[in-house]
Amino acid sequence: MHCAKVSESWIEQELGPFAPPVVKPYSRTRFAMDGSALLKFYTGIDPEDRRLREAATVECAALMGISVPSVLATGNDGAGSWTVFQAVGGTPCSVGTRTAAEEYIGHVVAVSSWLHRPTAGVTPGSGWRGCRSASASSSQFLLDQFSPRCRWLPWWAVLDQALQTIDSHPVVRLHGDLKPEHVLIDGKHLHVVDWEASSCGPAVADQADVVFHFVRDQVYEGVPPGRLPVDLLTRLPYSGPVLAWRLLLWLDRRRTHDIELVTTHDVHRLAAAETAASAYRSLARTVSHLRAAGVPR
Repeated sequence: MHCAKVSESWIEQELGPFAPPVVKPYSRTRFAMDGSALLKFYTGIDPEDRRLREAATVECAALMGISVPSVLATGNDGAGSWTVFQAVGGTPCSVGTRTAAEEYIGHVVAVSSWLHRPTAGVTPGSGWRGCRSASASSSQFLLDQFSPRCRWLPWWAVLDQALQTIDSHPVVRLHGDLKPEHVLIDGKHLHVVDWEASSCGPAVADQADVVFHFVRDQVYEGVPPGRLPVDLLTRLPYSGPVLAWRLLLWLDRRRTHDIELVTTHDVHRLAAAETAASAYRSLARTVSHLRAAGVPR
């Protein structure tokens, strides 16, 4: 469906009706009243690129045997960039209790075993099809995701040098935004949703997503850094430099001034952590400091 005259009301009439929208930083979603579909509008950063990337990736993921929501319709027209997905059943994962968090990490390990298989002929970049970008390496691909202003911040050179350690890692297919709400459990079935940030790069980029969201959300729920169950996360491979990158990317994409609260020492301490547990505790302390300074989740 591609027509300059398409409007949101037309989409609702043809494919709905839909419930009122749920607004997120980079999307606006509406569930069909009968629960059969999800209408997603892409907003903010590169909405059309994200639409095309997600539609192509879910098709590839389904061919790999991963349970994903299929695309019912998609377009870029008078209504903006949008896609209607067939809804999948299940309940989002949780990390509210230790048992729930253990189960979630187990599901992440299962998803990783599907996704992070060696793939010949791919290079670092956005999306799965072709995975071609101007980036010559995984480290450059990650750095290219920052806004230009970050290159002039004091920690840039430290992060740039630290990330070069991942250039020897195999390049694999990445989900790009793994967190509890994107992994749904339906009995014995596992569904994975929200593929708009899919890319190719080192597997530790996905695993850093998991760790970052786990730590950030626990801290923002009021769990003291010293009481975070970081032992649960040690099942995942880790990279201190990529974890530092993920923390900074979160700040870069929120309020412009928040990223200035992170010092070169913070970045170096996290990037140079010798063990996974020490890296996760360092991340928790930094996030706790940012929360106390008023940075929104």
